[in-house]
Amino acid sequence: MKVAPSILTCDFAHLAEEIKKMEMSGADMLHLDVMDGVFVPNLSFGPPVIEKIRAVTELPLDVHLMMEQPAPLLDAFAAAGADSLNLHLECASPLKPALEKIRALGRRSALTLKPGTPAEAVFPYLELIDMVLVMTVEPGFGGQQFMADMLPKAAALRAEIDRRRLPVVLQVDGGINRCTAPLAAKAGADIAVAGSALLTDPDPRDFVDSLHALG
Repeated sequence: MKVAPSILTCDFAHLAEEIKKMEMSGADMLHLDVMDGVFVPNLSFGPPVIEKIRAVTELPLDVHLMMEQPAPLLDAFAAAGADSLNLHLECASPLKPALEKIRALGRRSALTLKPGTPAEAVFPYLELIDMVLVMTVEPGFGGQQFMADMLPKAAALRAEIDRRRLPVVLQVDGGINRCTAPLAAKAGADIAVAGSALLTDPDPRDFVDSLHALG
């Protein structure tokens, strides 16, 4: 299992140092939550901050767009240094042209499902994406409790991806820690987004190593 630390719970006054700690932990990529205050009731950051993050790390940047209308800003996020652009299936932007645009920009395309959205809703788009993300908390805030009832959804997506023999990776995000990560791995997750549990762990390197050993 790969590990994607979320910077949402970082100390933004010392962001470069926090990112360096994540690199030293052995993390595989960084997960950047972009929130517009409309799609979710919170605000975070946009392309200018991502551009600064890109300048201080070579880790892949997995940009999760919790936005009502992400399509108009896809060029800006790609130019800022995003390696993958992840849209919510529930957003208002037309999905097919947005996903095609992401790939045309040379970036990896992804779709995210809120807890209330069934696995089957993403099935028509699986050929257009490189990754699907199952939210195991309600999007918008860090530090929430893992929703174990999302595991059957992850397993259903894993089964459909494997049935079609597609190169789509499965990611889970929300409440991931040393106890819940094995449950996600058993359900078929390839990547775990870890936020507060990783940043507060007394041994981040061991935390990441323990997740790498899953699968």
